[in-house]
Amino acid sequence: MAGGVPQGVRSRDQRGVIFPSPVVMLSIIAVAMAGIAYVATRSPAPTEREVTTVSGKADPSTAPTQPSQPTAPVKHDPIKPAVQRGKVYVEVYNNSGITGLAGRVATRATDAGWQVVGSDNWYGSIPTSTVYYPQRLKAAGKVLALDLGIRRVLPAVEGPMRLDRLTVVLTADAA
Repeated sequence: MAGGVPQGVRSRDQRGVIFPSPVVMLSIIAVAMAGIAYVATRSPAPTEREVTTVSGKADPSTAPTQPSQPTAPVKHDPIKPAVQRGKVYVEVYNNSGITGLAGRVATRATDAGWQVVGSDNWYGSIPTSTVYYPQRLKAAGKVLALDLGIRRVLPAVEGPMRLDRLTVVLTADAA
């Protein structure tokens, strides 16, 4: 018997704790970080709800049985008037090498109800199609951009642009 183990009996292999490789540890950390990022950046539940109005008298069988409590008056934001497309002047300019682009987009704007007062070529360098607005026509500029599928909306530049109307400058991305 050598070392306390009877002859013919094999001793068990004794192993210590095996630590995972650095790759496994980094993978676990990456998955945990991705989970945290997902929870932190997910969007909240939608805030829009369908609202229905009921005209006439309420049905007494559906009236609440709880005693009514006085409520504070609800303050509402003042409702801004909708943009009246036909009352807003629009000029459309072509800043691309595409012949007739300003005319085609001007026709689309007219068909959407805008009052297009001119179309021509634009001389200068504009990086992407843009709707320019004077400050008082900011809301109208955003609506026109939506109507024409233009993503860039900026304040008008005094000098080359008139400040009583919207100015659309088109590049090749508007084709």
